[in-house]
Amino acid sequence: MGTQVQEETLTLEEVLAGLKQSHRLILWNDPVNTFDHVIHCLIKYLDYSEQQAEMIAWTVHTDGKCTILEGSFTEIEVYRKILQQEGLTVSTD
Repeated sequence: MGTQVQEETLTLEEVLAGLKQSHRLILWNDPVNTFDHVIHCLIKYLDYSEQQAEMIAWTVHTDGKCTILEGSFTEIEVYRKILQQEGLTVSTD
């Protein structure tokens, strides 16, 4: 009996993204989320202090975006999915 192996195919963009040393998770301003919710998520999931989370929330509010995490592609993807499930507007770079 033969065993069938399922291969995962990646696009060139995904392969190159995986080779990049550092990836960034960016939090974007949106008209939906409250300061309290954003601060709560930053503290709960990214282990920011309340003061740090408040500073990030204000930066996002005034500048439109803020880098909230840098790390490996896998790490950034995990947090991107978590924060999106919480309703935050995030993207990777």
